[in-house]
Amino acid sequence: MLAGYSFRPRLWPLALAAAACAAGIALGNWQARRADEKRALAANVQHIAVHGEFLPERTVFLDNKVRNHRAGYEVVTPLRLGEGIHVLVNRGWIEAPARRDQLPEVVTPRGPVRVEGIALAHFPRPLKLGDPGKGRVRQSLELKEFAVETGLPLQAFVIEQHRGIADGLLREWPRPDTGIEKHEAYSFQWYSLAALAVVLGIVFSFRKRAPASK
Repeated sequence: MLAGYSFRPRLWPLALAAAACAAGIALGNWQARRADEKRALAANVQHIAVHGEFLPERTVFLDNKVRNHRAGYEVVTPLRLGEGIHVLVNRGWIEAPARRDQLPEVVTPRGPVRVEGIALAHFPRPLKLGDPGKGRVRQSLELKEFAVETGLPLQAFVIEQHRGIADGLLREWPRPDTGIEKHEAYSFQWYSLAALAVVLGIVFSFRKRAPASK
C-alpha cells in the first residue's frame, strides 16, 4: 500500500481500462490467428513433379529480376504435358547481357524432361502497376492473358522449378514474404497495450487520503 494513498476504485478509470484491455486482447488474438493462418499456408506448399516437352519458341523473359546485386531475367517456358495440356514453368534466373538490346542464351533441352518444383497460383506481381509488355521481354505475366495470346490451353497454376534439369539457370528463389513476423509483432503490441491498460486502471484507482482532522 502506498503511503498516504488508499485503493478506492472509480467507475470511469475501471471502465476505460476494461474496455482498452478487452480491445487489446481481441486485436492481439486476431493478429495471432492471422499469423497461424499464414504459417499453415506456408507449410502446405504443394510440391509437384511433371513430365513433358518444353516449347522454347514460346519462352518469355521476365525483366528486372535481381540476384546478388546483378540484373537479369527469370526464364518462363511453356511445358507440353500432353495433347492439349500445357503449364508455364518459371525455370530460373539468368544474368542479363551487357547490352540491353540482346537476350541471354538459354539452354532448353529437347524431348521429354522431368520438372520438379512447387505449384503457384500465379507469378510474383511487380510492385509498380503498369503495362506488363508484350513480346519476349515482359514485366509480368498473367496466365489468362498469355493463354489467349498464344492459344495454348494452360493449367490454372504455374510451376516454380527447383531442380531436374542441367540448364545453367539459377534457382535460388527469394523467400516469399508471408507477413508472419508482422502479425506476430502486431499481436505482441496489442497484448502489451492490454496489459498497460490494466496497470493504468489500477494506478488511477489509488487516491490520496484526506488529512486526518485534529
